[in-house]
Amino acid sequence: MSLLTDSPVHSSSSDDFAAILDNALDSGSSDTSPDESGNADELESLRIKRCKVETIEEPQASTSHVTMEQNLEASLKKDVCTHPGSFGDMCILCGQRLEGESGVTLGYIHKGLKLQNDEISRLRVTDMKNLLRHKKLYLVLDLDHTLLNSTLLVHLTQEEGYLMTQTDSLEDVSNGNLFLLEYMHMMTKLRPFVRTFLKEASEMFEMYIYTMGDRSYALEMAKLLDPKREYFNTRVISRDDGTQRHQKGLDVVLGQESAVVILDDTENAWTKHTENLILMERYHFFSSSCHQFGFNCKSPAELKSDESESDGALATILKVLKQIHHMFFDELGDDLGDRDVRQVLNTIRKEVLKGCKLVFSRVFPTSYPAQHHHLWKMAEQMGAICLTEVDPSVTHVVATDAGTEKSRWALKEKKFLVHPRWIEAANYFWKKHPEENFSLSQSKKEEPLALKQC
Repeated sequence: MSLLTDSPVHSSSSDDFAAILDNALDSGSSDTSPDESGNADELESLRIKRCKVETIEEPQASTSHVTMEQNLEASLKKDVCTHPGSFGDMCILCGQRLEGESGVTLGYIHKGLKLQNDEISRLRVTDMKNLLRHKKLYLVLDLDHTLLNSTLLVHLTQEEGYLMTQTDSLEDVSNGNLFLLEYMHMMTKLRPFVRTFLKEASEMFEMYIYTMGDRSYALEMAKLLDPKREYFNTRVISRDDGTQRHQKGLDVVLGQESAVVILDDTENAWTKHTENLILMERYHFFSSSCHQFGFNCKSPAELKSDESESDGALATILKVLKQIHHMFFDELGDDLGDRDVRQVLNTIRKEVLKGCKLVFSRVFPTSYPAQHHHLWKMAEQMGAICLTEVDPSVTHVVATDAGTEKSRWALKEKKFLVHPRWIEAANYFWKKHPEENFSLSQSKKEEPLALKQC
């Protein structure tokens, strides 16, 4: 969103201050980060420029006290300010100093900027109309394990030491994918296909970064992903900008929830917005990342391998995003302004396992309500029908042990007997994978093909 053309304070009631704020943002962003600008002297200078001092002349002796009060009341009614937001401690409209005003802080746009909920709603409606005219939606992207993988240098294993001599130059990062950030004591690996993904996604979406990392880390990662500031501009949100501890929320995203798609590897970070979420398969490149999530195996870096460019997670999800975009703009028959991307997501997701009838065997604890288990709910979201007992209509038995009664029934009746990761793979890649890649044999020693790599 351009603050110059679509500023949250750019309205008929605040055009003059919008120009001042935009100039401040432009000058502040040219050589410094948003966190480094907006100091007290700048705020005071802006306040002096914008502040309107209404001078009320002393009433003449012939003016009655009642008439004076009436004139004063009329003047106040005419010039009353709703204080749609503040910059520092100054109202963006009237310049009045404010104390204890509520609202949402949007420090990632500019330090000290806060907008009231009504002003944010107005901005979202305006910006939504503008985006729809350009056939675009909003895309909120997580960083770690979604677009890239980082590790502290001290956590590099001996087998990963060779990476220190294979990093790309920080002078021109546009073609690189492995970076040594010595000043942060860190190494970062971009996920395969990420540059193509961002380029093509930017044609369909206005994109945000939203990370649980701190602001300095978020900005450095944004520089690696978007060195020319083509994709994100100031739309880089960190944990310092959120309104809830350990949670991400769309309250700080200047986009209508009905038009926002979220890509993240952590579902629990978006408890209020699961309908907007596409859950990503985690990207692990370094050993520290594998161990963090309990994988006791060699990392791709140690194995000198990596995720596929053409068949990896980002390439797969880009196809899904194109399908979502096409359905939202070209297939739905109702009014464009009434469409909801969450309904589109739900419709596409339900096609993944449509026609499958599943029974689970010893996947859940005995006393656990099966319908509440995440695998049961995940399968139903993808259009599968889940049952508690076998019958001739069952197509798949999901188990981790080929020796259970239901597993033996599946083998006898020539039904598919698959590992639970068959469901997870379908959820990550939005397609039904070949059952033979996740099948269980009668021998407990033989692993499903898809499980032979961590």
